[in-house]
Amino acid sequence: MSISIVGLSFFVGIVGLTLFVTYIASKRTNSASEFYTAGGGLSGWQNGIAIAGDYLSAASFLGIAGAIALFGFDGFFYSIGYLVAYLVVLYIVAEPLRNLGRYTLADMIMARFDQKKIRAAAAVSTITIVLFYMIAQLVGAGALIQLLLGIDYWIAVLLVGIMMTIYVLWGGMAATSWVQIIKAVLLMIGTVIISFLVLWKFNFNIFGMFTEMKSVTAHGEAYLHPGVKYTNGLDTLSMMIALVLGTAGLPHILMRFFTVKDAKTARSSVVYATWIVGIFYVLTIFLGFGAAAFVGSETIIAANPAGNMAAPLLAQALGGDLLMSFVSAVAFATILAVVAGLVLSGASAFAHDLYGQIIKKGKVTEKEQMIAARLASVGVSVFSIILALGAQSMNVAFLVSLAFCIAASANLPVIIYTIYWKNFNTTGALTAIVTGLVSALVLVLLSPNVWAADGSLFFTGEALFPLTNPAIISVPAGFIGGWIGTLVGARADQKKYTEVDVKANIGLK
Repeated sequence: MSISIVGLSFFVGIVGLTLFVTYIASKRTNSASEFYTAGGGLSGWQNGIAIAGDYLSAASFLGIAGAIALFGFDGFFYSIGYLVAYLVVLYIVAEPLRNLGRYTLADMIMARFDQKKIRAAAAVSTITIVLFYMIAQLVGAGALIQLLLGIDYWIAVLLVGIMMTIYVLWGGMAATSWVQIIKAVLLMIGTVIISFLVLWKFNFNIFGMFTEMKSVTAHGEAYLHPGVKYTNGLDTLSMMIALVLGTAGLPHILMRFFTVKDAKTARSSVVYATWIVGIFYVLTIFLGFGAAAFVGSETIIAANPAGNMAAPLLAQALGGDLLMSFVSAVAFATILAVVAGLVLSGASAFAHDLYGQIIKKGKVTEKEQMIAARLASVGVSVFSIILALGAQSMNVAFLVSLAFCIAASANLPVIIYTIYWKNFNTTGALTAIVTGLVSALVLVLLSPNVWAADGSLFFTGEALFPLTNPAIISVPAGFIGGWIGTLVGARADQKKYTEVDVKANIGLK
């Protein structure tokens, strides 16, 4: 697929706009607080749009549209899981996290347990999730830009890697947040336009559209029912557990709650994000149905076997090269914005948790923190680029689902126990993180994502663990690990829990 002068103009225009925003933000990024959390100065609606921007990644826009186009209802499982996940964030995590934390997830846990080994474990978990998510985004970016611009994969990955490093290095959280806001607005505009054109093609008759979809694809009426792609109900349930619970443990999402002044604003930002995300995921039905009806599965698969080009191809079919170019440029901006947020969360774990609090024992100046944070940003970016260059043939959906699985298995148990269980102790916190992290990684290494009888994957042979997503095992393992660790560990400090409980609920410092 070649790109026109108009399409190239869209790319240059969006990149230029985001670089201008980064330049403005860099003038206001002079302290660690401003670098990590934009000084806590974002309003509820600003942070809500930025959260939505962080969440609506290329996997959402490109992947879900393609999944629905090819597999119907089974593709919509992702939309359902991602949307319901925000209820967990809203009702369980957002307010206590903002009240207890400062810059990172480890800060929130350390409000109750002042142990370096727990901070180190939380930082390692954060970095692991960031790397898997980053590789998936960069591999997806490389494939997308390679198809659209006709450039080599490695050049595309380097291009995205350099751009994301610039956003974080000079602008910090302020630049990343405004890039997310711009990207979210553009993404919603593009999605609404395509959805309107699809509905127009169906004479604005939604019921008629569903009826017609029964005969459009080779799946027939089964297209509108579960079971086309996911035939193993246990595997589907496991995937949904990862999606629904994983968001509440994703470090780049959790970090956004520290960018507002108080818990009330954090809560309102989740409400704004939920509305935006909810509307978007409802509209993915029209993107998927439209691609199936007006592009066709053969054309979609020919462009990309995973269906990731369904949305741009639908835009071209309905609005010509102009709309396709706009949608492709927005997809590029989507990838840039998400990876910038990931770099920032990974750099924060390195610079603030490992360097500032463990190596320097908290005795670090603002200047030293800023230098460490920027060096960590470069390090995370370079390492991720190197891994992505060697992972061109990897299944990006597997990497994203693994990131969600680790977040739900390692981070969520310790978050919930820290906030709500008075007997939870230091040993429990450490075992919850380690058990969830190790079980998720080990089970994935034993799963069909890695093993194949025909030798098409990393190892040849039968998978020892039958499910593609281990969340149904690893998430309970994280909670059980925390429970067992608490039973065998020293008695918890009840006075400390009372302090944390008051602070978590009313924000008293």
